[in-house]
Amino acid sequence: MRILQIAPPWFPVPPRGYGGIEWIVSSLADGLTDLGHDVTLVANGDSETRAELVSVYDASTPHRLGDVWMEAAHAVAAYLRAADVDVVHDHTGVIGPAIAAAGGLRAPVVNTLHGPWTRDNTVLYRAISRHVALTAISHDQAGRAPDGVRVSAVVHNGIETDAYTVGRDREDFLLFVGRASHEKGPEIAVEVARRLGMPLVLAMKVNEPAEHRYLAQVVRPAMAGADVDLRTAVGHDEKADLMGRARAVLAPIGWDEPFGLVMAEAAACGAPVVAFRRGAAPELVFDRVTGRLVAPGDVDAMTEAVGELDGIDPLACRAWAEGRFSARRMVQRYLRIYEEMAWPTSAPSARFFASGGTRS
Repeated sequence: MRILQIAPPWFPVPPRGYGGIEWIVSSLADGLTDLGHDVTLVANGDSETRAELVSVYDASTPHRLGDVWMEAAHAVAAYLRAADVDVVHDHTGVIGPAIAAAGGLRAPVVNTLHGPWTRDNTVLYRAISRHVALTAISHDQAGRAPDGVRVSAVVHNGIETDAYTVGRDREDFLLFVGRASHEKGPEIAVEVARRLGMPLVLAMKVNEPAEHRYLAQVVRPAMAGADVDLRTAVGHDEKADLMGRARAVLAPIGWDEPFGLVMAEAAACGAPVVAFRRGAAPELVFDRVTGRLVAPGDVDAMTEAVGELDGIDPLACRAWAEGRFSARRMVQRYLRIYEEMAWPTSAPSARFFASGGTRS
């Protein structure tokens, strides 16, 4: 099968550090290639892939994140190659899906919504969701689809579980991995660690201006007097090592997060997760088996839950990750969607859309 994968243009595939979408695209492009499919990946020139790489921009440009002109040039270059493939899978957010919905493409298009629903993107997705196969990354995200937006399938994100080692002996520190933002709640992780008198490693992305402000105005004041090891440039190997040793990974999310890759990664390392029960967290944490889910915003409950993890089996966490969130499973799910769209038994794409697609 000839498959065109389109990544956002700003970060390499796979990412050098933080970058959830780029990890997903990397796993798809390489996994499909390993299965013998003819895969073209449109991404920036810093990317490394077993697929054929096509680039508009030679290097990563995180400082231009959200630049619509850069996104437009990238998307146009990608869709100019659509005539030579059987299916297009677009992981970008605005311009690419709009081009796809405008019509004139021979190949069907899958578009994965990697972020939350917003007032602006609802207008776009309401217009295009009957022309492209819009896939969600969790059932919670799909269930929040606005009226008039059709979600054709739910496919959980997948991780390369072989890239994570199960840690059997937990050490006496807590771990937070995420952006410096209210949505991720690093200051709550600091407060939980303070109350428990435990060390905390903050492995935090601090790249964008808003993240620098949040670190300076919210996180650093919260850190005063607490035992916090702040790390702002954590790569995959270091992150996996920390997850393999931490007593628990804290996910005090302050929003209805559509997925939460960190929770899947922690499970793959055998680390219990303590998370606020919001968004897709109940799909990622099996309460009392791979961690604990507590009421949103309840810092007392999160603090108490850390002391209730002695019965969590690291191997059960790993089995949960392998059974639900492996890259292999994700690749197979998307491949089934591609085949249904590219080679339908009835009118092109009609049966897929009429049936509501497949669900993870």
